[in-house]
Amino acid sequence: MRAIRRILILLLVSIGLPLAANEGARALPEALRSQASDWRPLGAGEMTWFGLRLYDAQLWSAAPAVTGTAPYALALTYARDFSAERLVDTSVDEMRRLGTRDEATLTRWRAELARVFPDVRKGDVIVGVYWPERGAAFYHRGQLTGEVRDPAFARAFFGIWLDPRTRAPELRTRLLGSAS
Repeated sequence: MRAIRRILILLLVSIGLPLAANEGARALPEALRSQASDWRPLGAGEMTWFGLRLYDAQLWSAAPAVTGTAPYALALTYARDFSAERLVDTSVDEMRRLGTRDEATLTRWRAELARVFPDVRKGDVIVGVYWPERGAAFYHRGQLTGEVRDPAFARAFFGIWLDPRTRAPELRTRLLGSAS
């Protein structure tokens, strides 16, 4: 009986893994995939706050690891609705907490985020792309919403998830593919 149960579990897992991989592949905008066809997922995880699921995250790269010298993409699939204002405020607060102290810079970055972030609904996907020495590009529902051409902004923004001091260290570990 245990052997049959194990086989059924393995079968269900093996069926689910390709489906999950296909979902992730659809999270990357076609325009992005056409720029670098060798994008592959590095890791994935879930962001929760006091037990509430906020979003699922996937980290993609053409390189085998995130080094800061090669592009990578972070896809967030939202589990609930959020206003653009809330996304912007939270992002700026986190960049400040992680060390950006210059208020003039944060004010400029706030305006850039307000320009590129839409309101999101449950199931929406925002993809942020880190372009070394260039900045960041953002996609919503597969369409480019804008770019922020500031490498310092891009490092600070993606640090929200990838900096060792992130508020979500377990998610960071999973995104970087280091989780067992």
